[in-house]
Amino acid sequence: MVVLNRIYTRTGDDGTTGLGSGERRDKFDVRVEAYGTVDETNAATGMARLATVGSHELVDAMLLRIQNDLFDLGADLCTPPTDAKLEYEPLRIVASQVARLESEIDLLNAELAPLRSFVLPGGSPAAAALHVARTVSRRAERLMVALSKTPGEQVGDPALKYINRLSDFFFVASRYVNGKGAGDVLWTPGKNR
Repeated sequence: MVVLNRIYTRTGDDGTTGLGSGERRDKFDVRVEAYGTVDETNAATGMARLATVGSHELVDAMLLRIQNDLFDLGADLCTPPTDAKLEYEPLRIVASQVARLESEIDLLNAELAPLRSFVLPGGSPAAAALHVARTVSRRAERLMVALSKTPGEQVGDPALKYINRLSDFFFVASRYVNGKGAGDVLWTPGKNR
């Protein structure tokens, strides 16, 4: 259970933050950057929900599940694997979360016409918001991969798969809310030369 009695602790005034393991890290540490960007992805997802609620209930329900998963992913990343005994079992992203995301991508994608060009972000407010979430999630993925390649650091395979699938979900969902692709704005290469 999470209990937040005090919002500020002053412990970060020196430019460090505490991981779930109790270890202190610089606020610019790649692990902190990774889970901070996952948090940004969650905020962008919340903005996308504002544009889908009431008009795209299926997608909105999926986005709510994703927001909960993103908190799980942040918890996973802020508690690196350790040999030290922790007072709790760290929360980790699991394969079933990846599988659910894949099935939701497939469900939405089944109703879309194949693409013949790249899609420009936009078309509708909901689609544009989902494209913002897509690009932020891609940044989170780049940071998570960088973290996984950093000597002495680990990121779980399901977490890496989840963040990779997430941007695909946002892309497919953006097309789905754009009239199932009918409202997509397609890229015309060299159009303004």
